[in-house]
Amino acid sequence: MAGGGPRPLGTLLFPLLVVAVWSLARFLAQLAGFAPEQRPLVGALPALLLLFILLPRRVRRVWGDGQPWRRLGLARPLGEGVLQLLRGLGQVLVLLTGLVLVLLIGGWAQWQGALPISVAVNGVLLLGVGLAEELLFRGWLLGELEQQLPARRALLLQGLLFGLVHPWYRLAAPWSWAQLLGLSLLGVVLGLQRRSDGGSLAGAVGLHGGLVGGWFVIQEAVLGIQPDTPAWLLGPGGAAANPVGGLLGLMTLLILIRLNTGRVLNKDTLENS
Repeated sequence: MAGGGPRPLGTLLFPLLVVAVWSLARFLAQLAGFAPEQRPLVGALPALLLLFILLPRRVRRVWGDGQPWRRLGLARPLGEGVLQLLRGLGQVLVLLTGLVLVLLIGGWAQWQGALPISVAVNGVLLLGVGLAEELLFRGWLLGELEQQLPARRALLLQGLLFGLVHPWYRLAAPWSWAQLLGLSLLGVVLGLQRRSDGGSLAGAVGLHGGLVGGWFVIQEAVLGIQPDTPAWLLGPGGAAANPVGGLLGLMTLLILIRLNTGRVLNKDTLENS
């Protein structure tokens, strides 16, 4: 039975617990000598296990829903989910291809074209990071907030919280604020993706995991990015930059928000007609 619906304190404490487990696992992975590119996956595994254990119980008891996995966006028809996953990955292919072309044409990167098996496998496994974060933020957190706030405020707040839990603060200003803005916009994009897919997480997992894994492969093998690449363009960090904090990433995210908002509005119009 429902326990009166989610409350702000519980909504705050639950993700903090998961993030704490995630951070501890990554720290232990560092102590154990795992490579930097392996630590996000090592951290995601116990966090994902914790989510699979705790989330169904919370959705049943607090949300009052007897079908927790469907409510969280995972228990959907297989064919529909696969198509949505592939559409998300297709968006990633277009976005990253455009980014690679800009870097090559501008002379900020050289084509290497190498793809070692280890890098390819790590890139695919990083889809698991996308699954864990989508289950927590778009599956659970967005659902909690939508029961306490108007839909638009819930969407924006979960995007901001998604940005805040990432290590944007390690960068010097103003790049730290650009990174936080980019991460928050990415959270909004992924929330809109779920809404446009009728509540399924598959498309958001494909988009999120594809961006993480695809950019990892590009950085590690496909391109040799110049360390002096303009931070305002690609984001701070040179060859290890995260594009969401640069002009290219921010413009792309705003375009995706525009496109996905249109898809959501069209879907709502069709459903209400």
